[in-house]
Amino acid sequence: MGTALVTGASAGLGLEFAWQLATARHDVVLVARDEERLERLASQLRAAAGVRAEVLPADLTDRAAVERVADRLRQEENPVGLLVNNAGFAPGVPFVGGDLARHEEALEVMVRTVMVLTHAAVGAMVERGRGAVLNVSSVAALTASGTYAADKAWVRVFTEALAVELKGTGVTATALCPGLVHTEFHERAGLGYDQLPEIAWLNADAVVAAALADVRRGAVISTPSLRYGLVSEVARVLPRAAVRALAALQRRQELSGEAVDTTRTADEGVGGGR
Repeated sequence: MGTALVTGASAGLGLEFAWQLATARHDVVLVARDEERLERLASQLRAAAGVRAEVLPADLTDRAAVERVADRLRQEENPVGLLVNNAGFAPGVPFVGGDLARHEEALEVMVRTVMVLTHAAVGAMVERGRGAVLNVSSVAALTASGTYAADKAWVRVFTEALAVELKGTGVTATALCPGLVHTEFHERAGLGYDQLPEIAWLNADAVVAAALADVRRGAVISTPSLRYGLVSEVARVLPRAAVRALAALQRRQELSGEAVDTTRTADEGVGGGR
């Protein structure tokens, strides 16, 4: 059925992507920092699904490591037909007065790495006349909630521009824009969302299933669930002044400890996913 490469495969949505792709009989290339965790997952996938599972440990803040992953995407033997750029994390600190290095790492993982790996993948895919790229963005891309939102906005617009360039080549590009997802992402990022109602949350299996279905039909923007689709439409048509005002209100609430931002972060396999 082909080979898929998933970044951030050791946790969160990346882990769910690996399982759903393997059980659909796709071979997988698993990319994350934690080699031990990847090896354990690869063994489970081989045993449960009978597929080839390659392990490619890489810290995606390291440009040499990113280039090793790019080389695998260019490889002609067992070519990658689906790239899932899933790795990412919320910096967890403000930009003003915060640790700049943390924001630079996030930029490396969620912007530069996405660009480099996509470039490597689509070059090979276009030559073969088939393939797909799935970039994990976020509903946060439509907000003004910190550098995470800015990084995810870049992913969304980049994917749309890529889809335009790829039209007619047999290769597609899809941006996944989920909302809050039940995984370890928020806990690792230090975001206290426990008090939010259950209706605000999505399940990882449903998000991934919807995303893969949208890739199969060639959708450019994938926003799982009706409620987040509505949230996205409202955010998209709101005047930007109103979007900024909402972000400022959320910021004040966070600083006062009264509430937390409900849209800033989507799950992409933080930590081991980089």
